[in-house]
Amino acid sequence: MTHSPDDLTWLHIGAGSFHRAHQAVYLDRLRERGLAGRWHLALANIRADMSELLDALARQDGHYTLETVTPQGQRSYQRIEVIDRIVPWSEQLGELIAMGAAAATRIISFTVTEGGYYLDHRHRLDTGNADLAADLQCSLDGSGRPRTIYGAIAAILHARSSHGGQAPLTLLNCDNLRHNGERFRAGLLEFLVLRGEAALASWVENFTSCPNAMVDRITPRPTPAVRQRVRDATGVDDPCALMGESFIQWVVEDDFKAGRPALEQVGVEMVSSVLPYEEAKIRILNASHSCIAWAGTLAGLQFIHQGTQRDDIRGMAADYVTQDVIACLTPSPLDLAAYRDTTLARFGNPAIEDTNQRVAADGYSKIPGFIRPTIEQSLAAGRQPRATAMLPALFFVFLQRWHAGLLPYEYQDGLFDPTAVRAMLSAPDSLAAFCQDRVLWGELAGDARLVALLREAEQRVRQWLSR
Repeated sequence: MTHSPDDLTWLHIGAGSFHRAHQAVYLDRLRERGLAGRWHLALANIRADMSELLDALARQDGHYTLETVTPQGQRSYQRIEVIDRIVPWSEQLGELIAMGAAAATRIISFTVTEGGYYLDHRHRLDTGNADLAADLQCSLDGSGRPRTIYGAIAAILHARSSHGGQAPLTLLNCDNLRHNGERFRAGLLEFLVLRGEAALASWVENFTSCPNAMVDRITPRPTPAVRQRVRDATGVDDPCALMGESFIQWVVEDDFKAGRPALEQVGVEMVSSVLPYEEAKIRILNASHSCIAWAGTLAGLQFIHQGTQRDDIRGMAADYVTQDVIACLTPSPLDLAAYRDTTLARFGNPAIEDTNQRVAADGYSKIPGFIRPTIEQSLAAGRQPRATAMLPALFFVFLQRWHAGLLPYEYQDGLFDPTAVRAMLSAPDSLAAFCQDRVLWGELAGDARLVALLREAEQRVRQWLSR
């Protein structure tokens, strides 16, 4: 597509399904309604794993078909045509860096999942991670090979700020990371300081903003069945087709450094603080999702909806919210009980066919991010969060199955150290060792109250599995 010199670019990093079923949908609404103005969307990826998809999208001018399905099984099909530039991947990310550095690029958003921020239990950079360590040694002169979001953004900002460049920029997280804008910004500044880039860190503080945001839409990995249904329904054979649930939500703090499109006109909730929405989503939806995935895997189930439709597994997730989370989050601008019920109805949608494997991944990010805060807050208030304790107990038994080679799939986790976890699970008292893991538990690690809670919860999990 030919652009005019006055056009503005929204660049998204992360070509996976979630962006194409979420942020791109909102921006496509702007395009359809003639509200996009000067804004254009470009799509890129940091790693090579999406190169085949990017190539396929490029052959289709960035267009693709989205299938959505309601909890009642009603399917609909939409052609998304908002992406008008596909940035090809290369090891040095040359075209991505050039586009991000251009003054016309005013927003760079990214979806790299929770583990992609490489934060430890103190929310500091995990510099022991091999990819992050490599990026800390990576040159900014264009000869390096960035592997992480920090390395890629640092290279972009170095090129953007060179020769006194002062074009402001918004860096926008689209992941399930609590306080995501704040924590990414802190991680980026720490990354730059560790590399001796004090001048660039100062530029970041002066010329960028990082709004917090909350995103929500269940988007399973595409399967051949999705492509077939799209072909049957639309007559289009689309290798880039994907599906998602009908529910969609995006809440963003209105702190854009260099302007933005009229997102509020297409359903984006622009707020002064995303905190209450973020807490409800992370603790109710994300934690319950993980609970059902771990329990469903242990029960021999493949899909999330299968576990949600079982009274025992659904009851674990509902009790966790009802008995512990609502007390922690009250008062709230949301009807938390209604949010719980809507969430469980979404999870029970059989048409989504979301796998336990996908949702069970990254437990070493999810325990500290989604679950530990409710335990900490409950204990501080003098309450015993017995229902919440079931979630890490499920994960502990899940890890034991992994250790024994008994999981029905390969477990993926961007943060945990397999060698260290195997040593923990081989300890004489492996449950106590689990409770001492600071990556999972932070300042709560080794706390006698935590050990007692989880020991009792583990017994309940094993009794449940023996029925």
